[in-house]
Amino acid sequence: MKSPVVRWLMYLGVLCGSAAAAPALAAEPLKTLRYIIPAAETGFDPAVARDLYSGHVLQAVFETLYTYDYLARPATLAPLAAAALPQVSADGKTYTIRLKRGILFTPDPAFKGRRRELTVADFVYSWKRLFDPKLASPHAWLFEGKVVGLDKLVADARKTGRLDYDAKVDGFEVVDPYTLRIHLTQTDFNLGMILAHEPTSAVAREVVVAYGDARGDVSSNPVGTGHYKLGQWVRGNRIVLERNTDHLPETWDFKGNGTPDDQRIIAQMKGKSIPQIGRVEISVMVEDQSRWLSFQSGGTDLFWLDGPLAPKALQDGKLHPELAAKGVQLSRLMDPEVTYYYWNMKDPLLGGMSKEKIALRRAIAIAHNIDEEIAIVWNGQAERLDYPIPPGVVGHDPAYKSLLQYDPALANRLLDRFGYKKGKDGWRTLPDGKPLVIRYVSRNEASGVLQAEVWRKTYTSLGIRMENDRMIFSDLLKAEQLCKVQSRNYQWVADYPDGDNFMQLYYGPNIHQNNAGCFADPEFDRMYAQTQKMPAGAERDALYHKMARRIEVTGASRMGYARYRNMLAQPNVLGYKKHPIMKQEWQYIDLGARPVPSSKGSDPG
Repeated sequence: MKSPVVRWLMYLGVLCGSAAAAPALAAEPLKTLRYIIPAAETGFDPAVARDLYSGHVLQAVFETLYTYDYLARPATLAPLAAAALPQVSADGKTYTIRLKRGILFTPDPAFKGRRRELTVADFVYSWKRLFDPKLASPHAWLFEGKVVGLDKLVADARKTGRLDYDAKVDGFEVVDPYTLRIHLTQTDFNLGMILAHEPTSAVAREVVVAYGDARGDVSSNPVGTGHYKLGQWVRGNRIVLERNTDHLPETWDFKGNGTPDDQRIIAQMKGKSIPQIGRVEISVMVEDQSRWLSFQSGGTDLFWLDGPLAPKALQDGKLHPELAAKGVQLSRLMDPEVTYYYWNMKDPLLGGMSKEKIALRRAIAIAHNIDEEIAIVWNGQAERLDYPIPPGVVGHDPAYKSLLQYDPALANRLLDRFGYKKGKDGWRTLPDGKPLVIRYVSRNEASGVLQAEVWRKTYTSLGIRMENDRMIFSDLLKAEQLCKVQSRNYQWVADYPDGDNFMQLYYGPNIHQNNAGCFADPEFDRMYAQTQKMPAGAERDALYHKMARRIEVTGASRMGYARYRNMLAQPNVLGYKKHPIMKQEWQYIDLGARPVPSSKGSDPG
């Protein structure tokens, strides 16, 4: 009698022989989406990265508790790692959150062979990281002063230089591995949106221990629970994401708003598993024409048509007929963003609250022709803004009129009055007679060059010498965070669709985080603290108006414009619609068969 082991081996041999004799089943082809970003990423640690381009990857690799419904407009909060929307107490101070069970981090040596399940403790750990003094995260403002007991942990860390991750924070009540209760120090009805912002993503402690640098930064080793994982990375050049096959199964089932576009997308996608895209190949292309040629030749599936390239494909906000005839798709919206101009309030030349410094900043602000900048730099693909809160964001006021309106003659009179005299050479000096030279910093791509020239015209009209420093985007962000940039155009795209996300850009305690102009004004800070206790509505809007006036009166910055987002998709891209808040939508779309390239080639435009 043969032993059970021998019988089992013989059985395997039969199976293997049968498999060899049978025709092999064709593997389903891997669907690969090719995408371009116009500036280099900075890294992939959710607690550290703060640029739009790195955010694309963070949203794909990591998961927050919440996200946004793909098709709903206006943007509507939806569960992601959470099992449902939070239960919020009547006073808005307690949030109860339940986690989906069975969510796994992607396999990694840091877990020593274990299948590592996500728990609410991972979120608590990740949020504490935002306050680690070694890491110096720019995102501490998301929870600062809001969670019961958290401020004490932070104060202790500042004294010792070390954060005690094991210390209990009463405001983060871990009820069980899948239930978290957050206790706030004051009412906050926006916390759900904050928990949809990628810096609040879950990072495993084991990963930080295994790969963290001296600061605890794991930008080079992103390990998350998202729909994708990092496959390849050549810094500043190429990023490849691969599908996370361990992700919990999901089915595409969005309702939309009943528009023809939504109905078309639903017909293409309903009932499909998420994601359909198995691989995302991201190329970094700084040069405008290179990006356009890549899309034109079919080398890119989904393409951000920035303002400088708009004439290549658009006329009056619509696709050129020849592109539409080829099946090229356009998804267009006004970004919930603001480009504003700041003058560093900590800078010895431009900063300070003396009358002559305020006069200098206000004169520069009203001498700048925003409409001309929109026309020259963005080919008209933007709308001028007077208010710090842009369209599409709760709190926006389209009727608001800024005190700072274009008036170069008044600007020159203002400088004359406050002692900025012109010499025989036509250039102004400081009131003390020293030379007046302002350094304007711009990015090192084509739009940055154009912006610098527009601003040079502004400063020349005032008799002020301007020098232009051009910097790589990542270096510019670092310098800005240290208050080392004298002046520039600053773009902020909504992290969440509420006015708070824009007013915090001027809040004093957010210097070295998101307060790029390093504006510290007790009056503004007092009003901002009041708005934190208010729900959206008329009372909060009235305070926002006063805060906007305070920015203008001090000359801290001037609002510029909001840009249109024009996304072009090849004919074989299915289900695509640009979301106003999510940085990328790769998991919600599909690819059909790619068209055979024409032997005749195409006009690059």
